Amino acid sequence: MPALLFSDDFDAPELNGENWLPCYLPHWSSWERSQARYKIRDGYLRLVVEDDQQPWCPEFDGGVRVSNLQTGHWSGPVGSRAGQHRFNQDLTVREAIAPRRLFLPHYCRLEMRARASLNPWNLAALWLIGFEDEPHRSGEITLFEVFGGNVEPDAVKIGRGIKKIHDPKLTTELDEASVPIAVGDWHVYAMDWTPEGIDFLVDGTVVTRTRQSPDYPMQLMLNLYDLPGDEDRSQALTATFDIDYVKAWAK
Repeated sequence: MPALLFSDDFDAPELNGENWLPCYLPHWSSWERSQARYKIRDGYLRLVVEDDQQPWCPEFDGGVRVSNLQTGHWSGPVGSRAGQHRFNQDLTVREAIAPRRLFLPHYCRLEMRARASLNPWNLAALWLIGFEDEPHRSGEITLFEVFGGNVEPDAVKIGRGIKKIHDPKLTTELDEASVPIAVGDWHVYAMDWTPEGIDFLVDGTVVTRTRQSPDYPMQLMLNLYDLPGDEDRSQALTATFDIDYVKAWAK
């Protein structure tokens, strides 16, 4: 049997701090402003964005609100331009936070059992991003990416594949084809990441393959977004992203 590298089934009453940092890219904002909102109940994690939650980085990301858990962190000193997931060229580090290496896989089998209830302006995702202690190690593996506007009763467009971000060795290769499932029900989303490429699976069936493969350690980013827009929110439902477990095995 392959060695188990990581496992969290959220059966404990509190979030396991040895597995997760409950924040979102805090170096570009602040530890306090980037804090996630979540609940653990009945053996699963529920990510939420609550009414009183403020945008995490309004100067550079507008009204975006997000609850995110991540398994690592790296950034430079205050005032530097060095840090993970640099999404705007004007960003500088605002708060010095010590590097954390909780779970940084480099090739693995990764599984998540999850369900989501989304409004059109919500996004639920599980990404892996480069730890980025070296600038070129910045690629992203998208295991699960669902925009609420892409959800139908019995089908959903799920983004899965690779985004180059700032990695010159990668090419963005993202499959967003529809899968005939109800995303509000429990399903298992998985990937087999090897040096030769990545297989993406839904409920044990391969739905996408890539021939690219980031060759460096990456951290998990598990998140629920509330994205600004002009939609009528008067009939909004309570958006949730529920995760029953996240597990990884050596390849």
